[in-house]
Amino acid sequence: MHNTPDTEVSPERTIIEAIALKRAICARYNGGEMLLAPHRMFSRHGELFVSALNLRKNWRSEDERRLGHFKLDGLSGTAITEDAFEPLPANEHGLPRETDEEVFSIYA
Repeated sequence: MHNTPDTEVSPERTIIEAIALKRAICARYNGGEMLLAPHRMFSRHGELFVSALNLRKNWRSEDERRLGHFKLDGLSGTAITEDAFEPLPANEHGLPRETDEEVFSIYA
């Protein structure tokens, strides 16, 4: 599907597509530009979140890298980039809370 100026793709669809393609997204969150590697979308109390690695964060080591959890309502200007990423190991990154419900995941 090609976007025309009249057609705006929802952040949910953009993130699901990025997860499926293992491609980074750029987005604004809390006023800042972020480059995120989305690994999973989940629901908590009826609200959607994305678990993603912040690719612009300065990690002290590769072992320290971990997923952050971002509320979709807080993301704007979400777009898929050409940047592919290697997912973090699945065994270390389950859902944040027992009551969270997975919507879509790179670990399928």
